Formats: sequence, structure tokens, C-alpha cells
Amino acid sequence: MKWQRVSKDQNNTLITGLRAGVRYNVSLYAVTSRGVSAPSSRLVYSKEQKPVSGPNLSVLVHESRRVHIQWDELPVDQQRGFITHYTVYLQTLYSSNTKLSVNKHKPWIETTYHGIVTENDDKVLLDPPLIALDKDAPLRYAESFEVTLTEEGEICGFRIHGQNVPFEAVVLDKSTGEGVLRAKDKLDCELQKEHTFTIQAYDCGEGPDGTNMKKSHKATVHIQVNDINEYAPVFKEKSYKATVIEGKKYDSILKVEAVDADCSFQFSQICNYEIVTPDVPFTVDKDGFIKNTEKLSYGKERMYKLTVTAYDCGKNRASEDVLVKISVKPTCKPSWQGFNKRIEYEPGTGSLALFPSMHLETCDEPITSIRANIELETNHIGKGCDRDTYSEKSLHKLCGASTGTVELLPAPSSAANWTVGLPTDNGHDSDQVFEFNGTQAIKVPEGMVSTSLKEPFTISVWMRHGPGAHEKETILCNSDKTEMNRHHYSLYVHNCRLIMLLRQDPSEAENYKPAEFHWKLDQACDKEWHHYVLNIEFPTIESQLTIGACWQDNSGHDNDTESVSEPTSGGNAKMAQFFRGNLAGLMIRSGKLENKKVIDCLYTCKEGLDVQLPEEIASAVKVELTPTSPL
Repeated sequence: MKWQRVSKDQNNTLITGLRAGVRYNVSLYAVTSRGVSAPSSRLVYSKEQKPVSGPNLSVLVHESRRVHIQWDELPVDQQRGFITHYTVYLQTLYSSNTKLSVNKHKPWIETTYHGIVTENDDKVLLDPPLIALDKDAPLRYAESFEVTLTEEGEICGFRIHGQNVPFEAVVLDKSTGEGVLRAKDKLDCELQKEHTFTIQAYDCGEGPDGTNMKKSHKATVHIQVNDINEYAPVFKEKSYKATVIEGKKYDSILKVEAVDADCSFQFSQICNYEIVTPDVPFTVDKDGFIKNTEKLSYGKERMYKLTVTAYDCGKNRASEDVLVKISVKPTCKPSWQGFNKRIEYEPGTGSLALFPSMHLETCDEPITSIRANIELETNHIGKGCDRDTYSEKSLHKLCGASTGTVELLPAPSSAANWTVGLPTDNGHDSDQVFEFNGTQAIKVPEGMVSTSLKEPFTISVWMRHGPGAHEKETILCNSDKTEMNRHHYSLYVHNCRLIMLLRQDPSEAENYKPAEFHWKLDQACDKEWHHYVLNIEFPTIESQLTIGACWQDNSGHDNDTESVSEPTSGGNAKMAQFFRGNLAGLMIRSGKLENKKVIDCLYTCKEGLDVQLPEEIASAVKVELTPTSPL
């Protein structure tokens, strides 16, 4: 007894070590985790052979014109194959001392034969066996007669008819007519799987002139050439490669395919593929499809190299294994790549290439058009450009601003000492920054600004301010010189609004105008530097300029919008509405309103973007500029 265990994905196997002519019982069981099924059984021979002898014969009934005979079944060990039929031969016996010298009958053979031959063997197994019978032949077992054997009843040979038939028929026993069919040369199933030809037998009754020889009819012979597993699988490609995106599990990445040159279905089919490389996150199925068993990471491994082999259904391994390369790409998002998000540029250093290595990753998607917006912007007080190389006064002169410009926040010096107590960033004269923390303010000395404010004037300032509290925070305040509790004009920030207060005189009530102007600006609270310019017309008033706060009476109510009919002593007022943030370049220019061209010049950088396009694509690219963007 011999057992074999096969996998659930396999539907065939090869049983070896069997002997020809021996009957075997093959049983197949299905096994699960719960038990074993009933068997499916079949009797088989690895190779059938002719029986050892004929069966024992006995006569049951004798009658005048018939006899009833029977025979026993051959023992299994004498059958040496599956018995398909029996041939009963009846021969008439002549009287004693008769010489059988007359060739009266033709030999007889079957009408059709089917045979099997293996590639590496020359003997053909025929069904039925090749036996020719002749009625002229005496029965050897008729002992009650004395006969003289003659050649007419013997079988002398077989003749094969057909073109280039690679077989020959040989008589083994002339008296019994037994013959055998065998291949002349080694057969090749891959060249020809089947052969068909005709065969006939002839007896030995041939005389000197050949007239007495008799031939049988022609029988058709069909021979099938059985395959042996002589060829190993061969892969169609020398190597395979594929690319996958990280983070995904694929049902199939690629397919490897091998073929086998054997002619039979069993040996020419590829039953299994196997990844030989150990410890890789991939698997291959019986059809050659490779997939990953886990999500791949570009950071962990950028390329996997796998060695894959194949087996045919006869367990032959591929003559050469194949290399499979699987590249892992990072998750792809269409975007511009290869550029720095921040570029440091020092004013006055000439041109600087912004994106020398930039490219557009399209993720292999079709592109019909590309649109890119490029904006030149910095966060420095002077915009980080050529304006940083000039002082405020030089910049006003360069831009053609009105004469009479007064700098209210100059760098501390012996001539301008009112800013000495304010914290600064120790910057250059061109961008001196002063910090106001909500507790300090300064007075602008008398005489710095013209006291006659009948003419229009302009206020400009750089300011950086955060969200802050909900209280008013004064940037610049002009109040009564004596009482200091009535605000004639004030520039302050409140709830992310830039507000300009203009105080009207009670005597001009009939010409009443709005007292406050509000600008809701997100820039007033974004903690970034911005430049503000206000052109103002205002009546003549004796006043005091204050930066960073403004006067408020002791009652806690400021006098921004209420008229005061009777003077109040200066002792009843105090500083309030302190500013929290940074100021720089606070200027007042009186006598003339500045035009927009001058204002743009004061804060707009002269640097610009130089777009250089290759000639081959220049005609297909359209460049659009905003009105204030230099190029």
C-alpha cells in the first residue's frame, strides 16, 4: 500500500514504481479538517501485457449440429491486462492419414486495431492483439486423428500499407498466427502524435510460382504515441518588470508565463509557479499572476528583485528561472516639484534664478494646458527689495514726494531725541523699527509739524499689528495743546479696522461732515508689515501730536466725537488707547496731497520677474501681468 498527499489546488499526480501487467486498485479520498470522505476507486494497469494463457474450456452440450461450450475466467495474475473479448476458433478435422495439402482459405484478422506506443519504447500495445487465423491450419489438440502438418495453414507474415509508416509487423508464431507490431525507429510525439495505416496477413501456402499464397483483408490500425516528460518549462520573456504606487494592494501586478514543448496535455501544461526569493511581500498563483501581500512603502524599498520558477504537471522545473523587477513609486500628486518654497534675496545683488530645477509632475496623466501663477512678495518692512537701500528722506526725494516732509519716528540722535525711550530692532536707518507694547507713547516736539493745517496733508506709515484686544489702539493723535482732551484728528486701530477720526468745529455745524472713516482691513491684524497712506484736508487748529496713544479725560470717556464747551484743565486728562505693535517710517507731508504715482513709488519694489522662455515653446506660452507687477 502506498499513500500520496496532494494539495487542494492540484487535480492530478504521477504514481511511480509500478510494474507492467500487474493490476492495481487506485483510491482517491477528499480530506477536510472534519474528516475523510468515502473513496473513489478504479482498477488500473501501468502497462497491459498479453495473458499468460487461454482459459480452461469445457463442453456442456453435444448435439448433432451444435455444441455448448464454456470457459473459466482467468485468474487476475494471469490476465495481465483488462480482458476485452474472447475469440472462439472452430476447425474441421479430416479423416486420419489425410495430407492437408490444399490451401483453401484466406487468413483472417480483425478489421480495426488501436495501439499505444511510448516515445522511448518500440513495442506497440495493440487492442485486440495481432493474431491471424487460417482454417487450413490443423488443430494440435485433436489427438484422435493422425494428421500430417502442412504449410498452407501457417501464417508466414504481415504486410503494412502506407507511406513512410515507421512501424513493422513481425510473426512470433507461424502456427498460432501471433504477431507483434513495433516501431522501426525512435518516435517523437512532438512531431506526430498519431499514425494510421493498414495491415494484412498472408499464409505460407505460396508455391514456386507464388500462386497458392492467400492474403487476408486489410485492417485499419490507429496508433497513438504516448508522451514522456522530456522537456522542461521555458519562460516566454528573459525578464519581467512592472511599476506600482506605494500604499496600494493590487489584485494583479503582472503576469509571468512559461511554455512546455511536450506534446501531451499533462506534461505540456504549467501546473505551478513559485517565487524562489525568500521573505518578499509578493505571491504568485498557478496562472502566473503576481500580486503584493501587503502595502508597499517607497521609503522602505524602491525596487524588489524576485526570482520566479515554473513547474509542469509532471513536476519538471523550468530550465532557467526568470528575474522579475518591481519598482515602487511614491504616491503621485500632480504638482510642481524641484523648487524651494523660500528664497533669500539681498537687494542690489543682481539677478537670481528662482526655479532652475523646477519641473511639473503630471503622474502620467494627459495634459491639455498648464497655468502657473508666480507672485514676488516678501515680509520685510521695506519689502526686501531696492527700497531697503535708501533712507526714508532719500526715498521721498527719489519718488518726487512733496517738500516739507517731516519724519515723526526718526532714528534716535542728538537732533531727534524724542524716540530715545522706545524699544527698537537695532536695524538700519532705512528701516528703523519701533516697538509699542501698550504702555508707552511719545510726544512730537512742538514746531516739527506746521501748525497751520488749513492746507491738505498726507500721513504715511509702515505698521505691523496683530489681532490685539478690543480696545482702541492709537497710532497718531492730534489733540488740543492746552487741554489735551479733545482729539482733532486721530489714526487708530479698532477691531481690525483702520479708523481716521476728523474732529469738526461746532461753529461749522451747518456744514456737518462725517467725523470718522472706517476701513475694514484684514491686513490690520495679520502680524505682517503693510504700508498705509492717507491724504487729509483739515481746518486750522492749535494742537499737540502724540504717537502710540492719545489723551483721555479722567472720567474714562474719550472726547473723540463730543464737543467741549468749557475748557478743562490739563490735570484732568491722561494718556490712553495705547498702541501694541510695531511702527516705522511715520511721516507727515503738508501742503499738497500726494498722487498715486508717488505713493506707489514709495513702497513698490523696483525688482521684478524676468520670464525667459525657450524658443521652441515661446509661441505657445501666454504671460499675463498684474498692473503693478514689473517684468
